[in-house]
Amino acid sequence: MAKDDGGTMSVVTALVRGAFLVNAVYADAGREYGLTPQQGQLLCVLMPGPSGMGELGTKLGLAKSSLTGLVDRTSRLGFVRREPDPDDRRAVRVALTEEGARVAEDFYTETCRRVEELPSGLADPEREQLAGLLGRVVRDNEVPVVFVDPS
Repeated sequence: MAKDDGGTMSVVTALVRGAFLVNAVYADAGREYGLTPQQGQLLCVLMPGPSGMGELGTKLGLAKSSLTGLVDRTSRLGFVRREPDPDDRRAVRVALTEEGARVAEDFYTETCRRVEELPSGLADPEREQLAGLLGRVVRDNEVPVVFVDPS
């Protein structure tokens, strides 16, 4: 295993380790609400409104069978429900329940608070620069909207 010498990191190392850092925060926040990271992601994706299964699969990067299992497990917790798609009688959409909307909002708020603390050692201009650069990477790679800006 490579030892971290505290020196400058390559962009690859910084992005991979940054992803691990954010994933750990996401998982820790989720545990407080009895959610797996995937369930937390599902709730956040559904905050703007119901989504079809195909759209959810694309946003979350999940195969149909994996998504079905995730929705089933989250439904058993009482946080999501399936409802008919008004535009296609053969399709269903997934929506937050009232309890799911409350948990999603609380989880989202806590996750934002924790992630906001990660770059606490940076001055405001550095934070703005970091946000701008990471935002460009996200947009350039057409990352689905799985988490919206808290502002």
